Amino acid sequence: MLQSSKRNGVTLQGKLLRSQLPFKKYNMKETETGSSDLTPLLADADSLENQSPRGLASVSGAVFNICTTMVGAGIMSIPATVKVLGIIPGFAVMFMIAVLVDITVEFLLRYTQSGKSTTYAGLMAESFGSLGSLAVQICVMVTNLGCLIIYLIIIGDVLCGNESGGTLHLGVLQEWFGIQWWNSRAYVILFVVLFVMLPLVLLPHMNSLRHSSAISILLAVVFIAISLAMAIYAFWKGKTQNMRLLPDFANQVSIFDLFTTVPVLVTGFGFHVNIHPIRSELSRPSDMSYAVRISLAVCIAIYFSIGFFGYMLFGESIMSDILVNFDQNSDSAIGQLVNNTVRLSYAMHLALVFPVINFSLRTNIDELLFANKPVLAKDKSRFTILTCLLLALTYTIAIVIPTIWYFFQFLGSTTVVCLSFIFPGAIVLRDVHGISRRKDKVMAILVIIMAILTSMIAIATNLWTVG
Repeated sequence: MLQSSKRNGVTLQGKLLRSQLPFKKYNMKETETGSSDLTPLLADADSLENQSPRGLASVSGAVFNICTTMVGAGIMSIPATVKVLGIIPGFAVMFMIAVLVDITVEFLLRYTQSGKSTTYAGLMAESFGSLGSLAVQICVMVTNLGCLIIYLIIIGDVLCGNESGGTLHLGVLQEWFGIQWWNSRAYVILFVVLFVMLPLVLLPHMNSLRHSSAISILLAVVFIAISLAMAIYAFWKGKTQNMRLLPDFANQVSIFDLFTTVPVLVTGFGFHVNIHPIRSELSRPSDMSYAVRISLAVCIAIYFSIGFFGYMLFGESIMSDILVNFDQNSDSAIGQLVNNTVRLSYAMHLALVFPVINFSLRTNIDELLFANKPVLAKDKSRFTILTCLLLALTYTIAIVIPTIWYFFQFLGSTTVVCLSFIFPGAIVLRDVHGISRRKDKVMAILVIIMAILTSMIAIATNLWTVG
């Protein structure tokens, strides 16, 4: 009886401890003395409290940050992909990629819950050792650093103009004030970096970026609203373009061209690098799956709306960057106003996406260089120095090598695909925790094969086109 009471007392004590510590999962292990030890299955409970002010990030904040990670620079390329694929296949491919992304995210979340790691690199280390962790960190650094540099280049093009093919395209500031020393690329981007981006990237918690992320999504909605208004006006005037429901294999599109659109959409839906930072700050990490599905639904709606209305407005003349089409329609005062509104909202959108992408880049670099140091958010000096050095490096490369865009386009076709599909599939196939079902492994194999084939064909087609 006494022994039974002790066991009941231990059980009651364990329940009380579990109720007081909602962030940890505990495994009751009975010791030789008959008592029980509370062994944490998830080591991220302390990290949650250390990295988040109260560990009370909301689902809505997570949705805004996930959507902002997805809706980045690639948003302006969506109409061109719809032109290549056609309306029906375009929506079908978007939906298929979103479903596959949801599956691979569930893979990562499931293994995070079963293991002890709180980062993507740590999750790969559990399955493949230090080489797996290094592979993730390299892919994150290449992808995210490339995105940040491209964001600054685009912002510079919008505000300060550029020169391509011997033609000078004026930026918004140059159109308003003429060509001055202070509205040159180096000074304008420096101003944006110091007074817009620096205050945001110095925020130590992902949840702190939820308001700026909400504004960035709102700016994307503004672009959709402008495109919708223009499409309605063009339809009323009878000036809308003919849209193809299916690819035009007879004239312009080859079967290989279809594969070049997949990396664009994969990049658009790629947010796997921010899964763990966002999840760690939720009051209930199990809500992450719910936030992911809402975010994917929102981004499908945004991407398809932009693709549909952009294609409706410009038809077969649509460019790979739809901003160029808006610039060509600025021969009137209203057209110029619309053009400037679209370009400025896009530049501001990228400036607000920048800190979200920077967050996971900084975390991975810190994890690589200072693996044995305390949590980055708790070490203010290391956090500030690393943030400023990273921002300075991004600014310098964007100013010195503005043609780096194409270099990162090819790397992005491989690194983003690895982070989104190949690595999660490999974790499931490795199955170090023994939790993968047969259908999980079949799906992982299919996802990996699809990712490798489409990437190889897309890279080969792009190289052939450039050559």
